[in-house]
Parts: sequence; C-alpha cells; structure tokens
Amino acid sequence: MAKVEFNEDLNRRFNPGTLVKVRGREWVLEACDIEGCVKLRPLGGTDGDVQILMPSIEDTELESATFPLPDSSKPGSYSSALLLRNALRLKLTNAAGPFRSLGHVAVEPRSYQLVPLLMALKQNPVRLLIADDVGIGKTIEAGLIVKELLERGEVTKFIVLCPPHLVEQWVEELKEHFNIEAASVTARSIKSLEKEVPATETFFDHYPASVISLDYIKADEHSQWFKNHAGEDAMIIVDEAHTCCVGGGKQLRFNLLKSLADEKKRNMLLLTATPHSGDENAFSNLISLLNPKFADLNSLEEAKDDVRKELAEHLVQRRRKDIVNYPGKTSFPERMVTEVTYKLTGKWGDFFEDVRKYCVKIAQESEKEKGYKGRMMWYATLALLRCISSSPAAARSALTTRLGNTEQHNEQNLDLLEQSINDTYDGIGDELNEDENLMEPVLENSSELEQLIEKANALSGKDDDPKLLCLIKHISEMYKNQKKKGSVYRPVIFCKYIATAHYVAEELQKEFSSSAVSFVTGEYTSDQRQDIVTELAKNENPILVATDCLSEGINLQEGFNAVIHYDLAWNPTRHEQREGRVDRFGQQCSKVWCSMLYGSDNPVDGFIFNVILRKARTIKDSLGVLVPVPEDDASVRVAIVKAALMKERSSGADYQGSLFTDEELGIVAKEVEAKWNKLLEKEKANRTVFAQRAMHPEDVAPEWEKTKKALGDSKDVERFFTETSKRLNIGLEPQEEGAYILNITTLPVELRKQIAPIVKTTKSGLLKISFEYPPKQGYTFLQRSNPVVTNFASYLLEGALSPNTKSPAARCGTYLSDKVAELTTIYLLRIRYQIKTTGSRKILMAEESVALGIQGRSNPKVIADDDVEKLLDGKPTGNLSPEKISEEVNNSIEYYNSNKNVFDEIAKARAEQLAQDHTSVRKATNIDQKSVKVEACLPCDLIGVYVLLPDEDL
Repeated sequence: MAKVEFNEDLNRRFNPGTLVKVRGREWVLEACDIEGCVKLRPLGGTDGDVQILMPSIEDTELESATFPLPDSSKPGSYSSALLLRNALRLKLTNAAGPFRSLGHVAVEPRSYQLVPLLMALKQNPVRLLIADDVGIGKTIEAGLIVKELLERGEVTKFIVLCPPHLVEQWVEELKEHFNIEAASVTARSIKSLEKEVPATETFFDHYPASVISLDYIKADEHSQWFKNHAGEDAMIIVDEAHTCCVGGGKQLRFNLLKSLADEKKRNMLLLTATPHSGDENAFSNLISLLNPKFADLNSLEEAKDDVRKELAEHLVQRRRKDIVNYPGKTSFPERMVTEVTYKLTGKWGDFFEDVRKYCVKIAQESEKEKGYKGRMMWYATLALLRCISSSPAAARSALTTRLGNTEQHNEQNLDLLEQSINDTYDGIGDELNEDENLMEPVLENSSELEQLIEKANALSGKDDDPKLLCLIKHISEMYKNQKKKGSVYRPVIFCKYIATAHYVAEELQKEFSSSAVSFVTGEYTSDQRQDIVTELAKNENPILVATDCLSEGINLQEGFNAVIHYDLAWNPTRHEQREGRVDRFGQQCSKVWCSMLYGSDNPVDGFIFNVILRKARTIKDSLGVLVPVPEDDASVRVAIVKAALMKERSSGADYQGSLFTDEELGIVAKEVEAKWNKLLEKEKANRTVFAQRAMHPEDVAPEWEKTKKALGDSKDVERFFTETSKRLNIGLEPQEEGAYILNITTLPVELRKQIAPIVKTTKSGLLKISFEYPPKQGYTFLQRSNPVVTNFASYLLEGALSPNTKSPAARCGTYLSDKVAELTTIYLLRIRYQIKTTGSRKILMAEESVALGIQGRSNPKVIADDDVEKLLDGKPTGNLSPEKISEEVNNSIEYYNSNKNVFDEIAKARAEQLAQDHTSVRKATNIDQKSVKVEACLPCDLIGVYVLLPDEDL
C-alpha cells in the first residue's frame, strides 16, 4: 500500500480516542503535541506501551478501525466474565472520575489524604499550608496535588525546596509513588546537570521536576539564578517550611520564599508538622507566604471572622485523632512509651560528680564576667555535662577539645550555643545538632583537667558504663518479649553526639553478634545515609544507631519499629520528631515502642526529664499535639541552668526536680510555668479557631466513593489476583490476612518474562506480597498500578481481545440466575472521553469501564448501576447447553448493533456527569472557573456480553 503523506486533515479524520489500524493491529489514538506524528496505544495496553509514529514514513496506511465484537462460539464461565471486567478496570490509568491522576499513582491514598487535594483544586493559584501531625503523610498529600495539576495541564513544572538531607528521599518518593522522574539539584550535581541543558531552554524547562537543597539555593548568587530560571509558572513545594521562617524573617531562606510568594500567580505548597514553634514572628512569617495580609494576625484567637475564615481555606492542620472519622482505613500504630532508668554508680558516678564540681567552679569564677560572656560560661559548662552524661567517648571528646580562638566568643556564638543546648540548632548544611566544638567550654590547662581526662580514658564498656549496660539489658529484654509474641524488635537508637553514636554501635555489635548493627551520623552524605539504612533494614535483626541527622524527614517506618532515646533532648519537639520516624503512615507493625533512657540520679537528665519532657507529654496527652517550650529571656534560661548544675548528687538519691515545686527556681519557675500554660491555652484556642473548617469528612466521602468505583480498591485487586492465579494454576499460597507467597516460576512463560526482571525473589522464585497497606515486614505491597498487577491485567485483557489466543477471561456467556425475573444482559463497555478546558489547547483523555444492565429486549429497561453491581455479585444457579449459550449471546449482540443510539446516549450522559465531577472539585467563589467540556468517543468499545436468564423459566 502506498505511503500516506501527512496532512493537516489527519487530525480531523482521527480525533484522540478513536480506533485506528496500522502495522497490522488496532490502536487507540491519543492526543499528541508533536507535529507530523501520532501517539498510539494498543487496545489492551498501558501508558508504557504507547508508541509515537510518523505516518508519512510508514509502509502501511493509518486507517479507521472497528472494535471486534465478542465471539459467541467462545463463551466462558461466570467467574471468567468477572475476571475480564476486573482486568479491564485495573488496566485503566486515565480512569474517569473526579480526579485525573489517581490511576497514574503507585499508592492507594487514604480518604483523609484527599482533603488537601480538594482544597487545592478550589484555589487559583494554589496557596496551601499542610501542617498535619507527624507521620500522617504530608509528602503523599503534596504529591497528589502536584500530580493532579500536572495531569490537568494546569502546571507544567514544579520545584521542591527542602533541607539537604531530604533531597534524595523526595526524588525517590516522587519516582516510587507518583512515577515522576525528578532531578536532584545540589551543590555537587548542579554543574553536571547544567551541561545537559540546551542553549534554547532554561534549566527548569529541561528539568520540569526538580528537588533542590535549601542550603544551596539560599545564597544570594544561587537565589538569583534560581529565580531567573524558575520563572512565574513553576510550582513551588517547600518541605520543613518552619525552618525557613525563624529569626524575624531575616534568614536568607525566608527572603527567597518571600520573593517567590510575592509573584501573585505562583502556586505554592508549604509543608511542616510544627507550624507553631513558640515563636509568634516565625508563624506570622510562615502564613504571610500564603497571603501578605495574614502577617498581621499576631493574635490568632482574636482574628476577625472574615480573615480567620479565609486563612482556614489555606490551612490543613489535623491531629491523628482528627482523621479517624474519615471513610476508609486510617489506622496508625499504637505508641508504647516506657521509661528506662539507671544510676550513676561506681567509677562513672564518681567521674560525673568530679566533672560537675569542676564545671560549677569554672562557672562561678566567671560570674564576674558581665553580659554574654558570663552566660556563655554557664551554658558551656552545662554543655560539657551533657557530653559527660552521653558516653565516655563524648566525655573524652569534650574534655580534650579547645575553642582556641577566644575571638569566637561573641554574641553570635552564644546564640548558637543556646540553641544547641535547647536542641533547636539546625547546624550547618547536613550537620544537625552534632557539632561538639560549638558546645565546649573554655577549658584551662590544669592538673585537675588532666586528671579528668585520664579518668575518662579509663572508662569504657558495660562494666564501667551503667548507661550502656542499661541499654543492653533493655534491648535484650525487648528481644525476648517480642520473640514470645511472635514479633520482632527493630530499634533506632538516637544519640546527641557523633562520638557517642560510634561508641554505642561498636559496643552493641560486641554484645549482639546475631544482630546487624550500623550507625548513621552527619559525617555521611544524604546518599550514604540512605544506603546504610536501606541495607541494614534488609536484615532480620537490625539495630540502627543515629544522631539527629535522621530525626527530621527521613522515613524509617518500613525497616524499624522502635525508638530509644539514648540521649534525652532538651526540646520535646526533637523527641516527637525522632519517634515520628517510625510512628507514621506506612508503619508495618501495629505497635511501635519508644523508650526514654535516663539517669534517675543525674541532675541534667533529671531536669530534662522531670521538668520538660513530662510536662510536654502531659500537654500532648491533653491536646493531641506538642506545645513547644516557651521562649524565655536570657536571665530565665541561665537561672534554670544554674539550678540544674548546682544539684549535688547525694547517696544515690533520685533527682525529683519539678518545674513547679523546686524552691531553688522560685519566681523564675513560676514565670516559666505561666508562659508555658499561656502557650497551651493559646494553642487550644488556635486549634479551635483554625480547625479543619474548609473540608469535613462528609465532604470527602462522595469523591472517595467515586474514586473507588472508577479505579477499584485493594480488595478488588486482591480478588482479581487470586482468581487469576487460580485459573492460570499459578502458585499462590495464602498467609496472613491479605498476604500471600507468589511462586514466580509457575507463571505462564510470557507473563514470567514480563514480571521476573522487575521483582526481587528468593533463589527458589518466591515473592512475598500483600494487598493490605501497610504490608507486613518483608512483604511487597501490590496496589492497582504495581507492575505485577498491571502485567497480570494486560495478560488477561490482551489474551481475551486476541482472536487466536485462549484466555481464562471470557468475553461472553449465558447463565442461569435466581437474581433476575426476566432476561437481562450485562454489557461490559469501555468508554473513552475527550476533556477540553477553555483557555487550553491540551486535550485530556479519560476512560471508564462500565457494566451496563439492560432488562428485556422487546421493551428494554436500563438497570441502575448499583443494581448491576448486585447482579455481578451473584452466582449462576444452573448449566445451559452450548447452543443455548451461543443463541442468547448472538441475540444480545444483535440488540446492541440495532440499538447503538441507546448506548451512545448513555455514553453522552456519562460524559456530562464526568464534566460535572471534573468541575465540582474546582468550584470556588473566589476564582475564575474555567469551563470543562467532555465528549464521549463513539461508538463505545463492546468488551463483553453476558446474558442472565431467570432460573424458573427453564
């Protein structure tokens, strides 16, 4: 056949969604922006099977095609009919429904995670602060918004700004959950990335999905480069946004964000689990990025109703207990909190007391110093005591370190020292709270100091270190307890200092030879940290020792289920961040264990635990969230430091210091208590004022149900997978609820070729799979878009649609049923739609699988969708002859051919409903609403014909 020259009327003859034939097979024509080309998808194929052709150079002509009708001579059982219907639904990636993107994501979102998406779709531009509690799934919520806007064509590029240690994690999550390949932009990678950018493109045109380190981009020269290349159309997502708004807005990070937010058309998402850091100015800065007028809301509980209502439309802030009323499964693990104590006994106790007295002596001598120098000495001595309390290794490091250059003892260094003591210092670059040099006192060379160093060098191991011995006993006890329950204990041990992390890891490896022990500190790059965590999690009994470089943002829930606070943090928020690494959305265990280890007679530990942490936990139990420790002036903090240092250990008595009764603190204690209580009351008021008003559970339910109906849920996937395995004689052994072991070697050859390269099995070809999220430890979660599931669906659907292939999924059949009173035909249709939005040239495509019931033939009646679902849930009650089966199928096919206008009208009505669904989530009173037009691509594809005959008639 002669070649076809490409001409302009090709697009007019072949609209997106129509069936065409070329290269000897049928295809679905997709929208294509490449001039002179067409984009084609096989009838039973997925997005991964799409091909782009240039008709002008093809040997065969592109021509119209018709969808082949079912062959009445190849009927199948009722279960095989349901199998085809489920395969068809699971194959739909551009499924019809209120959302465009959910068929393309590799995660099954919970209903409460749709709230930020629905709120974002009501805004133009999008300005949203997602401040959900730790572990609820803010990354998933942000990804859903970005993916939806990309699929709708409303966003063409986006940039994630995050702390440096989260860059690679964002890149991985975007790829794993949303099928988005994002560029990792750091100081190390920028040069190589720029080399790939053509001269005709900007950086972010070439890399439309990018994740950038905030530390790299905040510098003036990089900031200007960023703004030049990003333009006004790039969507900005800021993770850990609260870190950009402290310091009265003077930070380089905040300056950058403010300049981006000043561009009124900019879409922005801000993510943080701790929007209220106790700093009113910081929170004011944060919400000002949503709208500058919000910056004036210094007292939120007194805000005007109209402004308060407007802010609520841009703020998602929910605790875990707030989401239990949303439809669907929203379970989180139960957090089991325990206290583990030890006493400062033997050589270690004597050493600690010697150091405490030494610190007090130095601090008292410095009292004559006025201003910041005096305060710095008190803080430095407390910092030294915290090092001593941590481990012998940290003690040696602290005692042998000199600040050296006294010019560093300035106001700025004091600020950093105070932040470090309070565990609010973020460090420099990748270093988080680990720079011991910042915390060391000015130690004068003396015989007394040399003696302390000598004693420190002699202390090591569980025989001399009661704290380490306590940790070993606790881990051993937890191992035994969990083994009895048939469970596992996989702890993350958090230390404050690098030296302590090295020391603890080394000692634990000696003690637990059957466990795999690794440590992660700020000495490693982000990539190295992730590699260590990933490899360690593969072991049966892993123990991870880490500094607080892993306490923010890094997800550990898939490999670990416990946290031990080896070093207590002054700031209770740090504890919550640590525990939130394992106690979060996706944790595979029903319980997580959190242990606080402290010296009962250690004045430093006692002060932190009794004074701060217990008060913070009481507040959280009452309110559901943490309220930060109040910001006090320098005199208050120094007074508290002195009280802790001056507590002398006597006769091994436990430290029972209380912020509310300790006479040594007097007026200062009452002042701090009053401030904290005031913050508590204010937080209660804010939670009431800014409760989730813009969206309620009942608002989400309709869209949630439509989504499940269009795409299917985890139970649908499980039924499809188990039935397919049964009919293909695939080895699938049930385990716990929703869990199975799949034997890859028993798959049909063609299916095995597709699946074997993309999964990791045992040597014998076994793969542990689960259809419940989160899956049990060691199991792979299979959701509808997982390649294993889509390959199963493709195998069945393509086999059913191929005239020369025998498939376990049947396109037709006739069955006896006690569910119908007269002859009823269920037509399995695939309907494609074109979605056009005013102001956009882009044509979106959608598909849906429709089981349409027609009762009778002479006077037919269309059955409601819900009633059809009930019929599908029934089972045949008897057998029919092959002749009768073929006869009834042919009669129903003839009815379809003679009444296509009936089916066309149904398709058009569904197109109108889809248009309403598509725009309903976009309706808002404060934005210009673009109209959406949805057209059904006719005729529909008749996938299957299934006739139900009343049982009593035969």
